[in-house]
Amino acid sequence: MSEKLQKVLARAGKGSRREMEVVIGAGRVSVDGIVAYLGDRVEGTEQIRIDGHPVKIADTDEQPCRVLVYNKPEGEMCTRKDPEGRATVFDRLPRIDGSRWVAVGRLDINTSGMLIFTNDGELANRLMHPSHEVEREYAVRVFGEINEAMLQTLRHGVKLEDGMAKFNKITYKGGEGRNHWFHVVLTEGRNREVRRLWESQNVQVSRLIRVRYGDLAMERRLPLGGWIELGLKDVNYYRKLVQLSAETKSKVKVGEKKIDNTKSRKIRKNVKKHQQRQAQGQQQARRKRK
Repeated sequence: MSEKLQKVLARAGKGSRREMEVVIGAGRVSVDGIVAYLGDRVEGTEQIRIDGHPVKIADTDEQPCRVLVYNKPEGEMCTRKDPEGRATVFDRLPRIDGSRWVAVGRLDINTSGMLIFTNDGELANRLMHPSHEVEREYAVRVFGEINEAMLQTLRHGVKLEDGMAKFNKITYKGGEGRNHWFHVVLTEGRNREVRRLWESQNVQVSRLIRVRYGDLAMERRLPLGGWIELGLKDVNYYRKLVQLSAETKSKVKVGEKKIDNTKSRKIRKNVKKHQQRQAQGQQQARRKRK
């Protein structure tokens, strides 16, 4: 049976389905030597190329669906390569044979916290798409005077430059003076949406941390810059959430603990090693430029 070309490319780990639609629309994809168009369907036996490079079509049974949770630090870019040489969220991730990690949405450079990666582009696309209404929860520290009228406005909806937006839930978590912590929940991931909503009320966001995606919260013991791979149960939670069939295989051993103190220390050690290598690489690059 044929499938849409962007879906096949997403499953091959070349990006999310939405990203592949852009690539196809730019005329960068060919099927059996002919430039492809949006709407084309393939059976899986064709020779597909992106920018002239052959694409290995992934068999759905060949590699299990994998999901990572990464604790993004502030200052990292959600891009594969930054032209200014800044650190990216992909720098620390483990290598994956025959595919690549696809980020489920983005966090801006000044936002930290839970970022999900998967090798299944279709899963990434569905988790991001607003039609599935997957909840995202953020811890946010705001600076300014807050009153109940403001909070009601943010719950009922604010007109931003790209349409109406609102928080599904706002929970006060305490604070001192004019600094206040809230947890907010929404079901879409528009660019800087949390910050823009608060700014619409003349309130400044000074810290923003994503703490939950769907019903799965990020483990407190996961260090900044560290990642952990989800087991089969949690992978299938996300797949079921967006109406995808259950996975049957996993790289994670059954019964393996998520993060205990020993594992947390090991992750911190690996993060520190990566930071040292990164700093050395930056020093060498500066010397070459001189």
